[in-house]
Amino acid sequence: MHWTIDPSHSRIEFSVKHMAIATVRGHFRNFTFDAETNARGELLSLAASIDATSIDTNAEQRDAHLRSPDFLDAANHPTLEFRSTRITRSGKNDYDVEGTLTIRGLPRPVQLQVVQSDAVRDPWGNQRVAAEVTGKLSRKDWGLTWNQALELGGVLVGDEVKFSIDVQAVAREAAAVA
Repeated sequence: MHWTIDPSHSRIEFSVKHMAIATVRGHFRNFTFDAETNARGELLSLAASIDATSIDTNAEQRDAHLRSPDFLDAANHPTLEFRSTRITRSGKNDYDVEGTLTIRGLPRPVQLQVVQSDAVRDPWGNQRVAAEVTGKLSRKDWGLTWNQALELGGVLVGDEVKFSIDVQAVAREAAAVA
């Protein structure tokens, strides 16, 4: 079965250390997410496309810097793309997902952990499923190395980026009928 995102019930968030003492959190406002499951509801594939210009950390000056060539270079690379390459079931509804994440035109491997809900039928007759996706990456793997050294040691922006994705999806066949 093919599933497509319900954007009003989905969110992609990230966090990174700032000045080695605090955590800055943000999210992307615009993205698509598609998944496929077999007849038993087991996850077979995942794909996502994220609008780089929709980054939002609640600070316009910082967001503009994140869209600049120092980071995402959104003018030349307007999307971040993810495609699963291998999915291993690790529990009843738990999966380890390997895939390729492309940022700034550079494809690199990433690993995700996915916890999927069982499918339910909504009040309008559509089948729905949800998933919680977590992972982390190193900015350096994509050449995102902009930084500033701090006077007392450390750097302004941490290398590790953690992300958390909450997705609710509707069966594509049902979505087309609705």
